[in-house]
Amino acid sequence: MSGSAPDLEPAGGTTTPFVRWTSGSFDSWGPTMTDTANTKTTELPKAYRPADVEGAIYERWLAADVFAPDGAGSTADRAAEAFTIIQPPPNITGSLHLGHAQRTAVEDLMIRHARMLGRPALFLPGLDHASIAAQYVLDRILAAEGESRQSLGRDRYLERMWQFINATREVMLGQQRRLGASCDWSRLRFTMDEGSATAVRVAFERLYRDGLAYRTEALINWCPGCLTSVSDLEVIPKPETGTIWTVRYHLIDEATGQPDPEATINVATTRPETILGDTAVAVHPDDPRYRDLLGRRARIPFVDRDVPIVADPIVDPKFGTGAVKITPAHDHDDYETGRRHDLPMITILADDATVTGTGTPYDGLDRYVARERIVADLDARGDLVEARPHEMLIGRCDRSNDVVEPRLKTQWFIRTKPLAERALDATRSGRTRIVPDRFVKVWEHWLTNIRDWNVSRQLWWGHRIPAWYCPDGHVTVSSEETGPAACEVCLRPASELLQDPDIFDTWFSSGLWPFSTLGWPDDTEDYRRFYPTSVMETAHEILFFWVARMMMLGLHLTDREPFHTVYLSGLIRDAQGLKMSKTKGNVVDPLAVMEESGADALRFAVIHGSTPGLDQRFGEQKLESGRNFANKLWNATRFVVGARPSGIPAGAARRSPDPAQLGPAERWIRSRVAATTIAVDRAIADYTFAEVTRALYEGIWSEFCDWGLELAKIRLTDESLPAEAREATWWTLVEALDAYLRLLHPVMPFVTEELWGALPHLPTDPDLLIVARWPGVNGRDEVVESRVGALVELVRGIRNARAEARIEPATWLPVDVAMGQALGDTFEALRPAIARLARARPLERHLTAEALHAARRGAAETGLTVIAGEIEALVGPPTADQGGAAAGTDRARLERELAEAEGHLGAARARLANDDFLAKAPPAVVEGARASEAELADQVARLRSRLGM
Repeated sequence: MSGSAPDLEPAGGTTTPFVRWTSGSFDSWGPTMTDTANTKTTELPKAYRPADVEGAIYERWLAADVFAPDGAGSTADRAAEAFTIIQPPPNITGSLHLGHAQRTAVEDLMIRHARMLGRPALFLPGLDHASIAAQYVLDRILAAEGESRQSLGRDRYLERMWQFINATREVMLGQQRRLGASCDWSRLRFTMDEGSATAVRVAFERLYRDGLAYRTEALINWCPGCLTSVSDLEVIPKPETGTIWTVRYHLIDEATGQPDPEATINVATTRPETILGDTAVAVHPDDPRYRDLLGRRARIPFVDRDVPIVADPIVDPKFGTGAVKITPAHDHDDYETGRRHDLPMITILADDATVTGTGTPYDGLDRYVARERIVADLDARGDLVEARPHEMLIGRCDRSNDVVEPRLKTQWFIRTKPLAERALDATRSGRTRIVPDRFVKVWEHWLTNIRDWNVSRQLWWGHRIPAWYCPDGHVTVSSEETGPAACEVCLRPASELLQDPDIFDTWFSSGLWPFSTLGWPDDTEDYRRFYPTSVMETAHEILFFWVARMMMLGLHLTDREPFHTVYLSGLIRDAQGLKMSKTKGNVVDPLAVMEESGADALRFAVIHGSTPGLDQRFGEQKLESGRNFANKLWNATRFVVGARPSGIPAGAARRSPDPAQLGPAERWIRSRVAATTIAVDRAIADYTFAEVTRALYEGIWSEFCDWGLELAKIRLTDESLPAEAREATWWTLVEALDAYLRLLHPVMPFVTEELWGALPHLPTDPDLLIVARWPGVNGRDEVVESRVGALVELVRGIRNARAEARIEPATWLPVDVAMGQALGDTFEALRPAIARLARARPLERHLTAEALHAARRGAAETGLTVIAGEIEALVGPPTADQGGAAAGTDRARLERELAEAEGHLGAARARLANDDFLAKAPPAVVEGARASEAELADQVARLRSRLGM
């Protein structure tokens, strides 16, 4: 590359400006950082305001140097297996979008989890120079300034590009920090830094020496607007209504060598301008309409070229007339047909898509102007049979929106077949896993039918191809930064050599990303320690264009798979399922979302909706759920911190609750924390991150906050209990909250870090949650889970019945319950809590339903009936003015409950009637299904009895 490039690779973090929050947004901040004391507070503000918390937290992480696996604040076990994610580098052309936010959140979740497991966790950030995208954007900027690529020249243009991307770079890095990405910024890489440039040169030379890189003329995709070849990914097929023209080609009278005015073959085409480059007419070999014409010749109009009529299976007899023109130099299918039949390949379009070299009046005309004139001239000479609308896919450039033209060009190619075979072996053997596995078939299909890779681009911004040509036509490929000293064939000196003006396809440097970022081709410590990497998370639509190339190049150049797992994300669409675009006006700005709701809410929303390989819808409801979840957690922590018994001094180190002082509610809380931990561990191992958020939402909000805290409040304020019992309850809440904050931290890092700092810690805990250890599983007590769960359902049922009967929540009503002896001790231990939560006074227990109804006599007719699992309760009766309404609503409620229970029972019985389920499911699962069926059958029977059915 000509000119000097600014250093984008920081040395120890001294050259990379960090970013701080000011009034909720990022401002540039130089490398000198003010130390922030890691003080713990036991008082939390009443309201949670993310803008007041998130910036200060990120600064604390930066100051503590906890992002790097070998940072001063790291608590990683250096002997443990490293966990590495090399960030897919976003294009350095502007601000990040919601898709980037989603992928960064998922990657950061995995990194934070691994870091808390004590593994050396490297999240290496990077940016992609995006040659065609960046050049397209800059060209538009220059046009507005009255300049152009040509007016500046290559050197000045590249200097201007560096200015542009340096400004853009800071915006993009600031957005990632705002989201909470715990990247090791000291290892920031850019696909145009010196390390990447060296890797590109070495990789290409090695491929060349190994016979895998070659230069030849072949058909490529050409964008007339960008004036370069483009990859398949950059050609976007768009459905459009075009025209299909039917044209007469006159057959040659072999006796005279002249076209027969009466003998013709009708051919169909959607691109009449390419008639000028036709070298054959093709029909399907089995098409009876043209069997007698095979081997004859037809004359191409305007250029008076006589071409053969050939049979080729690529022709669709149902398309048009079943006879098609063959233009090998301007159509991919025609190119393959031309190679099979050894046809001439005639180029008739210039780089700017004007007609050239045909010797006709159409030379110099734009392709579409030429099309109109050719159609008019065909009509004038009587050779245009018809023109009718035709629905088709038109390939357009992703950047300029120009229609892409297939063209013959001399380019550099990579021979991919041997590389693809090794990549296929990696996935077939299980050494690399693709998540979700349904993409394996797509992967197999693409790599099995792969074509050689065109790596040349006719642009200035990017890595220059390290190939030099001497006047005698010899090629010298060199990885030396200064180029070869002489032609390696004839030894002409470097002064007589010319370097190839083209640059590499961006995907070439990106294909080296997992190992070039770690120092390859040098044998660096990072390369030895962090390669192969662990997980490559990226969008599913670039499985072939990027993931496959990383696999192919990684295996050939390093002899190892670059990662053990490929996690494929989907797109983020709007709430109606439409693809987001500026044109539609449905684009969501991640920064604006974070300004309003906080980074944690956004992270929760995009992770909660993520399913591997599937697109997700994003709307205000998901964001509100994340925001409300953070507020709920904040309020729960404020309660726990403020409920500390007086016997526990402020600032006391955390200790485990005394098992002898624990009641069933405390044991239930501890067991449910264990259950949530197991569910989260399983979901992370399975890469089902939406299930992580679901399990945590259920465990924290629906169990801990809604029931655990409510049960604990009553015990904490019960002065009749000994102080030791109340302290054990509080330490149970602290223990549970501590575990939940650790589990939630990878999803919502800011609020969890702030709240964790307000809790008592163990003496072995670090100062920051980000480097604290992941919670272990202390074991579950499924008996207490079942018994307390049954009583929770009882309270929930009573509350629902009261609400539907429109009974004031504060009204106390008599409640009689019937339950078996097994629940008796748990009920008695929780009696005060059940009475308070159900507003039950008096609260009486009976051993059987018969005893219950006998004790209440006629009250059951006007009271409310609640059936919760094996428990039955009679509530009320309510006051006289409520009695009539209550009776009606109570029956309606019981009928709904019966219908629901019968539906579940039917599903349970269908499952047990399924022979495949009985044969394949684990015995414990089958037994659980049978127990559930029996419980549902009992519930249905009791509801029917209560309703007199």
